[in-house]
Amino acid sequence: MKRTSLIILCLIAAVSAKAQNWGGGVDDDNLHFGFTFQYLSSEYKILKKANWRGQYVDEDPQIPNTPGLRSISSKPTPGFGIGFVVNKRLGENADLRFTPILVFSDRSLSYEYTNANANIDKKISTTLVDFPIGIKIKSDRRTNFRAYVIGGVKFTTDITSKKKTDNSLVTDPAEKFINNARNFMSYEAGLGFDLYFEYFKMSPELKLSYSMKNVLENEPTRYVAPLDKLMLRHVTFSLFFE
Repeated sequence: MKRTSLIILCLIAAVSAKAQNWGGGVDDDNLHFGFTFQYLSSEYKILKKANWRGQYVDEDPQIPNTPGLRSISSKPTPGFGIGFVVNKRLGENADLRFTPILVFSDRSLSYEYTNANANIDKKISTTLVDFPIGIKIKSDRRTNFRAYVIGGVKFTTDITSKKKTDNSLVTDPAEKFINNARNFMSYEAGLGFDLYFEYFKMSPELKLSYSMKNVLENEPTRYVAPLDKLMLRHVTFSLFFE
């Protein structure tokens, strides 16, 4: 899928490079708008407590939290987002970008035990609103092509219903949720290129983001007890249309 997308984009670039397109004049506007579609992959960087194999659940310190726990890992999980673009021209080779996005994203933690039948994957489903702001540094335009790098920060808020994450409503300890902070900040950095067509500009972009602080909600459950911190990482592929 990724290889096919790259081939298609290279063909578009080759075809559009025959003559310089207008691109809708967006690069000459002091302020312009657009929209975006995103595919993202999410995973955690897991920081465990020093005695993570012997942590106890706060509700009952006589019961071991995770007997036979061997490992905790996070697999990359997919998500997607849609949003819009507000672009402020700072100069010929720089823009200020604000790109609020609605994101539907799953995350997962896998717990492995000495008894393989006890292994469990805990999924954390989220609906997020991202508010990224960044500086886009662009190369000079070459016919219908520009390369660029972008960096900035992102504020994220989780709008998932609290009823879907309320552990006080769950009686079975094995069904307890792993909850994340509802608001957090992230660093972002990426690269991409602008492709100019007659009436619009399309920009494929690859970006990495990393939460500034721990996103784990410290709750007294068997799944949270061994964890010290969870740092959230995203790899995002976006298509911008402006």
